[in-house]
Amino acid sequence: MGLQFPPSFSYDEWELTGYKVARIASSAAWFIGDWVAFGSIRYETRYRDAIEAVGLDYQTIRNYVWVARKFELTRRRERLSFQHHTEVASLSVREQDYWLARAEEGGWSRNELRRHIRGARTGAQQDSQEDLVQPLSVDRDRVVLWTRAAELVGSSLESWIIANLDHAADTEPFQR
Repeated sequence: MGLQFPPSFSYDEWELTGYKVARIASSAAWFIGDWVAFGSIRYETRYRDAIEAVGLDYQTIRNYVWVARKFELTRRRERLSFQHHTEVASLSVREQDYWLARAEEGGWSRNELRRHIRGARTGAQQDSQEDLVQPLSVDRDRVVLWTRAAELVGSSLESWIIANLDHAADTEPFQR
């Protein structure tokens, strides 16, 4: 099983063949995922038979099924690979659609999609941490006083401060 090419095969023909082969491979993952997903519902005890019939390992088939179940046919992007869909499968439907649309518009590879998602997550984490954590300017005498108070109750300064802030936030005026 394989491909053979005539010596006269042009670069353009070779490139087009590569796109077609990649599309077939991506479609095969969808086909296997859909086939096994259907079979696992209709013929519950036959999952092992599906694995043997396809000749792939259990985890690969399990991944195909998981992704296929995450994307009904109408949500699958024809211009993107199965691997693109795998990258976003764990996200919410809204996030999946957002990132797949961006990848489609930008012509991103699966690796580019992964980098953009990771970059957005890292940026969002940094932004949220910067928004939540504000520097606090406290004079030395107060720090000494708070440290003694924390030591008296057998706590670190940080734990003591957090406990007192939590207690203050739990009081009646802040519960509304």
